[in-house]
Amino acid sequence: MTLSMYQASVPMFVRQFKALSAIIEKGEAHAAATGLDPNAIFEARLAPDMLPFPKQIQIASDMAKGGIARLAGLTPPSWADDEADLPALRERLAKTIAYIESIPADQVDGSEEREIMLKAGPNELQFTGQDYLLGFVIPNVFFHLTTAYGLLRQKGVAIGKRDFLGA
Repeated sequence: MTLSMYQASVPMFVRQFKALSAIIEKGEAHAAATGLDPNAIFEARLAPDMLPFPKQIQIASDMAKGGIARLAGLTPPSWADDEADLPALRERLAKTIAYIESIPADQVDGSEEREIMLKAGPNELQFTGQDYLLGFVIPNVFFHLTTAYGLLRQKGVAIGKRDFLGA
């Protein structure tokens, strides 16, 4: 049995974004229970030169929706990065899930050899669909998901590996 491009991406992104939404909710509950200012989570960074918590969520969202759109031969939707609180970040994750689930599997499957070109600052990146998904999109999504998880742990939120992995 072979693994399709859709199977290797959309269901995994959906599971991870649902798990991330649940751990953000635990972060909200932690803040309420301990008196932690939710802005402390919102402004958290692992290091001064790293992006803050909201940006981790926004980039993970952009990578997943952009990745699936490009594999499907579509132009990714552009969303403002204007979430101002933790519930808004959870809404963004729900919106991302709805978007990637709206793209039919047969539009993503067979994209292994599709030419994908991206602008990254002044650079133009070129991939085959399979290299793009496996070597760029998935690693970037997991980098930002893991960083968001680490920031919540850093603020004392009681989450663990099972929370990160989701259902």
